[in-house]
Amino acid sequence: MQIEPKSIKNILVVRNDRFGEFLLNIPALRALKETFINAKIIAVVNSSVRELAESIPFIDEIMEWDQGRHSILERVQLFNSLKTKEIGIAVMLNPCKEFNILTYLAGIPIRVGYDRKWGFLLTHKMQDREYLGQKHEIEYNLELVGLIGAKTQEKTLSLTINDSIVNGLFRDFKIGNEDSLIAVHPWTSDAIKQWPLENFCQLSRRLAQEPNAKVLIIGGREELAKSRELFDDFGSNVINMTAKTTLGQLAALLKKCRLLISGDSGPVHIASCVGIPVIALFRNDMPEKSSRRWGPTSRVNIVIAKNNLKDITVSEVFDKAKEFLSR
Repeated sequence: MQIEPKSIKNILVVRNDRFGEFLLNIPALRALKETFINAKIIAVVNSSVRELAESIPFIDEIMEWDQGRHSILERVQLFNSLKTKEIGIAVMLNPCKEFNILTYLAGIPIRVGYDRKWGFLLTHKMQDREYLGQKHEIEYNLELVGLIGAKTQEKTLSLTINDSIVNGLFRDFKIGNEDSLIAVHPWTSDAIKQWPLENFCQLSRRLAQEPNAKVLIIGGREELAKSRELFDDFGSNVINMTAKTTLGQLAALLKKCRLLISGDSGPVHIASCVGIPVIALFRNDMPEKSSRRWGPTSRVNIVIAKNNLKDITVSEVFDKAKEFLSR
């Protein structure tokens, strides 16, 4: 099917999973915007990601649709909405049976995605080989939109963030301009990627002893109870900010930090978006979870990867952090 880019009015882009995975689609969104110059980009996202989606200049309209079960009425309403938007192209950036079906029934002429979950309903598709971890997730996403000719030379991540949205937090936690801020994200959504929490505790104590250092423990609501248990009594130089920020505020907060230390997690990609250095801790024995696929894309970053995360020592990470802080 021949596609005339200038004739496309609206493009539906579906990526409604977690925020880390979502952010790695920014270059693909840029490619669509640069190629289909007259098109409006309508992004279908998880409701928790909306604030970040609003900070991406390539997105013109946002539709919230969380993963999980939806009623027949909700699906009918979504279907009717899709029918009224004159969508010329639908791109399913994460394999999704629900949207493969809905976009087909809505009569969207060009439907792009992975050949999974009723992929036979798509007009442009490719095999899902991401699990092989042969390239970065950004490259997989660009390869997918490349099926309809979308290209870009700029593959970096970026967000348009208002720094002032954390001014109140800085006042509340008595953080000053003279403080050297180090963000630590001890959590991961997958236990198989977890550096021992005790190691994060020891590391935070050591970092807090550095000149002017303030260590900011970050995380979401689901980690709040454990974070209080582990980090609330570390003294004034370790500030527990778990569940204290929205994702937009987290981006602004990280932008003011000198460094983020984290396992394989979403904040690594927020840090890449705002351009701060990252030390990321990965396993290197599982291609689908490797840094080759999910690693930080910050201009300055260090990945420490071993087959067993327990073999990464606190001293090893601390020494790398000292290198950044001494610059």
